[in-house]
Amino acid sequence: MEQNGESRLKRKTSPVHINDRPSKTFKQESSRANGAAFVDGDQEMESYSVTSMDEDVIQPPVVAMADTAEWQATIEKVVKKVVSIHFCQTCSFDTDAAISSEATGFVVDAERGYILTNRHVVGAGPFWGYCIFDNHEECAVRPIYRDPVHDFGILHFDPKQIKYLPVSDLTLRPDLAKVGSEIRVVGNDAGEKLSILSGVISRLDRNAPEYGEGYSDFNTNYIQAAAAASGGSSGSPVVNIHGHAVALQAGGRSDGAATDYFLPLDRPLRVLQCIQEGRPVTRGTIQTQWLIKPFDECRRLGLSAEHEAAIRKNFPKETGLLVSEVVLPEGPAHGKLEIGDVLIKVNGEILTQFVRLDEILDSSVGGRISILIQRGGQDIEVEVGVGDLHAITPDRFVSVTGASFHNLSYQQARLYAIPVKGVYVCEAAGSFRFESAESGWMIESVDQKKTPDLDAFIEVMKGIADRSRVVVTYKHLRDLHTVNTAIMYIDRHWHPKMRMAVRNDSTGLWDFHNIGEPLPANVPMRIKGDFPRLDTIGHEAATDVVRSFVRVSCTLPLKLDGFPRTRRIGHGLVINAEKGLVVVSRATVPYDMCDISCTVADSLIVDAKVVFLHPIANYAVIQYDASLVDAPVKSAKLATDSIKQGASTIFLGWNQNLRAVVTPTTVTDITTVAIPSNAQAPRYRAINLDAITVDTGLSGQCGSGVLVREDGTIEALWLSYLGERSPSSSKDVEYHLGLATPVLLPVLEQLEKESTPDLRILNIETNTIQMSQARIMGVSDEWVAKVAEANPTRHQLFMVRKVDCASPLGKDQDTFKEGDIILTLNDNLITRVSEFDIMYDHDYLEALIVREKEVQKLRVPTIPTADLETDRAVIFCGAVIHRPHHAVRQQISKLHSEVYVSARTRGSPSYQYGLAPTNFITAVNDSPTPTLTEFLAAVNSIPDNTYFRLRVSTFDNIPWVATMKKNEHYFPTVEYTKDSSEPNGWRVKTWADEDGVTDAAGGMMDEGGGGGDLAEGGDLE
Repeated sequence: MEQNGESRLKRKTSPVHINDRPSKTFKQESSRANGAAFVDGDQEMESYSVTSMDEDVIQPPVVAMADTAEWQATIEKVVKKVVSIHFCQTCSFDTDAAISSEATGFVVDAERGYILTNRHVVGAGPFWGYCIFDNHEECAVRPIYRDPVHDFGILHFDPKQIKYLPVSDLTLRPDLAKVGSEIRVVGNDAGEKLSILSGVISRLDRNAPEYGEGYSDFNTNYIQAAAAASGGSSGSPVVNIHGHAVALQAGGRSDGAATDYFLPLDRPLRVLQCIQEGRPVTRGTIQTQWLIKPFDECRRLGLSAEHEAAIRKNFPKETGLLVSEVVLPEGPAHGKLEIGDVLIKVNGEILTQFVRLDEILDSSVGGRISILIQRGGQDIEVEVGVGDLHAITPDRFVSVTGASFHNLSYQQARLYAIPVKGVYVCEAAGSFRFESAESGWMIESVDQKKTPDLDAFIEVMKGIADRSRVVVTYKHLRDLHTVNTAIMYIDRHWHPKMRMAVRNDSTGLWDFHNIGEPLPANVPMRIKGDFPRLDTIGHEAATDVVRSFVRVSCTLPLKLDGFPRTRRIGHGLVINAEKGLVVVSRATVPYDMCDISCTVADSLIVDAKVVFLHPIANYAVIQYDASLVDAPVKSAKLATDSIKQGASTIFLGWNQNLRAVVTPTTVTDITTVAIPSNAQAPRYRAINLDAITVDTGLSGQCGSGVLVREDGTIEALWLSYLGERSPSSSKDVEYHLGLATPVLLPVLEQLEKESTPDLRILNIETNTIQMSQARIMGVSDEWVAKVAEANPTRHQLFMVRKVDCASPLGKDQDTFKEGDIILTLNDNLITRVSEFDIMYDHDYLEALIVREKEVQKLRVPTIPTADLETDRAVIFCGAVIHRPHHAVRQQISKLHSEVYVSARTRGSPSYQYGLAPTNFITAVNDSPTPTLTEFLAAVNSIPDNTYFRLRVSTFDNIPWVATMKKNEHYFPTVEYTKDSSEPNGWRVKTWADEDGVTDAAGGMMDEGGGGGDLAEGGDLE
């Protein structure tokens, strides 16, 4: 990245995110590999380097070059004072995303237990972690200080926990950093063993490097050297030959240049002394960023010869001065300083160094200072008030409706040169998921009430009832010229808690407390509306079908079943206007833990619920309250006979702009297709499918629609089918295909009788084979002739491609096997997918098959579909765990247990310790966990903040053992159980103390494929 002249800079943390894109065969290496997450609007892509989670990081030092005996003696002492830090930033906050990572620190006070490391390690928000000493002893660490601006922070550990190593500290000597000095960087290199990298200091006056849009240090000089440290060395001590720490490793170039950047230790030393002496750490600011500029550039900005001469005489080693780069609007220096001003004196003292400027500001908080600058050759003296830097650094945030917010920080304001004010969305999720999940959104107003700061925002949110739809205006920091407007659905039922989190530097934790109970939802009212007419010529009866369509918006509060998104929008077909029954694609409504709304006639919105989810045919039936709709909604008239190849029809679809488009077309093909399975994480897909394609380019642009006759009879639904993850673009592939309406009839007949469909299905996936293949596999000429007679247009039979492992069959029962060719079911020849519908209402089917070139009879049981959907889920240590869903059973040959990891939260213990989606947990501390019941019993008996063991198996049968530390404060154990008596259809139980945990359903979940959420949250409803 390049910004402000910087080129390809990197920080030195070593991320240990678990890769979200496991190989097609679900290898253990992939499930446990380390990776660095990059989040954009739609995807979360991770590149990773494999690091064994079983290896400890600190090992005997690896010396980069042959050192003298004196250097070796120094290093032997230093390594005992250096620690590897394993940490999680548990939620997105300010400029930091939630991560799990590794870094380095070193002991600076052995008696009190203080460790110095980088600020981008400690982070601005919630942190938890541990450190490992040279002898592999481990202890927990907690933050006691993170600097608001400079890249250093201090962690605390309990020295009494280190029993086998005499703990000693490194002396901070910022005065010994000299150009030409030989140094060593002692740290955790790229997550590997402790390494010793040599270098020579080449500069002391480099401006702080800019790392892009995240956190960057400023208003300090940096030390430059050639050392080429790698990720994980953040926070490493830079030591001289006498074993003194002369600088702190912070960043470097990522383009192959052997250049590293070190933070001087003047300000860390001052903070350490304040903490040791029990004094408050004051930090002053005038909200101005300065840069070191050489004298020749200062002259071009207006530095006079007289001032230059005086400065060069008094400071002969100086080669430049401080020049104002950013003056924040509405800050203390606004209207007094301007960009390009050359700093001459502060309080009458000639000033050329950042360290002295910091000293003056830090000792003048609440007071005023006199500043002499030169602007265009003129001396200008101004008096500026000094503000409190801690006061404009957020130390609290509020979580509500699944998203998190805090006041805009000085870091963000400085980056975009805007006032330090406004409500910043640090976690754009839940109701406040805008065009994308990226950070940088600012809330301007909610429900037409201004929200200038966090307190105002909280008061507005307290007054909004659950399930309300309110107008929200917002901006993005990169485009402050544009005010965006969206209508947001306020969710206070899945996320009932409004919690304030406040940083507690005495405990190192963030304290959570409730600040507002949700207002109950308003009683819905009957609303009148009318459908817009399509502006087309002809096809009046066909285009009148728009009165049978509603727009369906589905919001998913928790990622289950490997589904990659948290919000989908499509269109559904009304099949019974009197009862409010709607058929919609399962790519839009994947499971029933969701909120569904139907927009009718483009003019009114009514909530809906799931009535039926078809296990294999890619459609769901939902229902809205028809009594609330005063609009001429028309029940769709469905054809009872199947559409034919070559038939003329009318395509009516809804395009990407959610607009209806109509065109006459022809059916080009009706063929059995196989929607590819997702090789990265199993999720719902249609199987045993006859798909219809048509001769119009609109079909590929429309995810919802119908094929309709001139008289308005619906011949087929046009649906979206969620397929595999594209390896080239890492996006989810969706197929748009037609589904003939006769497929719906068995289910709709039961719904018309007001009974919930209770289907039974065969536990197999099939594919078609042609007669030439069938003959080779043992099908006789007699059967070939029967096939030709029964299906003149498609001479085909079906072969069993895969048998689900989900069947609870006994060993003495007949079952299909892979490779079986199905001839008949209950004496009916099977040559069409629709002929498998006989399975829906039979407990057993008499099957005639060809197996190993012999005709055999089987009595195969069907399986009930009622238990195929997920009805119970647990969040534990940030992982979403439930029974293996149907897609898992379709793709796997053996279930290791019924405790399946479907998703996980960034920055959680599950990330930190390697538990990944598609893993099966088989035991906790040697207690077998075949089901969720045993799993919950085992984990709830584990004391908080203690280690436990998990026996785990990957999807491809590779066993491994994970050790993990429980953390109920940030990641409480929560159980979701389907319960029709609950208002949302689910009962939620939090196992920890209610006052000590965060919002259970909050946070950003990553599914097995690493995909983000569709950017539909900001659409107007």
